[in-house]
Amino acid sequence: MQKTILIVEDEDILREIIKDYLLNAGYEVLEAVDGNEALAKFEEQEVHLIILDIMLPELDGWSVCRRIRKTSNVPIIMLTARADEDDTLMGFELGADDYVTKPYSPPILLARVKRLMDSRYSHAGKLSDEDTLISSGIHVQIPSRTVTIDGENISLTHTEFEILVYLMQNQGIIITREQLITKIWGYEFAGDDRTINSHIRNLRYKLGDKANHIVTVIRSGYKFEGNV
Repeated sequence: MQKTILIVEDEDILREIIKDYLLNAGYEVLEAVDGNEALAKFEEQEVHLIILDIMLPELDGWSVCRRIRKTSNVPIIMLTARADEDDTLMGFELGADDYVTKPYSPPILLARVKRLMDSRYSHAGKLSDEDTLISSGIHVQIPSRTVTIDGENISLTHTEFEILVYLMQNQGIIITREQLITKIWGYEFAGDDRTINSHIRNLRYKLGDKANHIVTVIRSGYKFEGNV
């Protein structure tokens, strides 16, 4: 089944360029020119990924991201003409999975879309032992991207889920921030340590009283400490 991508961009030329690249890559495309239209399209149809500009009329991209994250963990790539690092951190703290600064190369944007799509939707079929992670009351099923804590479901964004899985798969091993960047994004990333810290902070908040199993190792990185 074809995957559907929602492009939220008020600049017609940029939106058309992105649309052409996505259509040529085999995706279905929905379009919105402002934040309110984006939310309406998201509610009306199944969307597998959102490319979301920040500077939008009526309702900005941050507000759109915040509202979507209340009900969905759909992958979100944010676009901005502003290079302010604090803007990038704001997007990640609201739950964005990636961040692209204008001007950008459409093939690079497409590569980021494909990577998110592949890691988010490539798993299928029955669970195997390798597809299930259990430690300290945290139960992760990788194909369905389901996380439960002591039997209760929690909702993680794509990036938060990938970080949790990577840390649990390497339980007891220190994972550097550079390793996390390479594993999660898979390309040269413009962010710094604060970007990773932001995702870890969000993940810990959602883990609640299990947050202490993600341990910060000063000047090194993070590791997951738990028990079966």
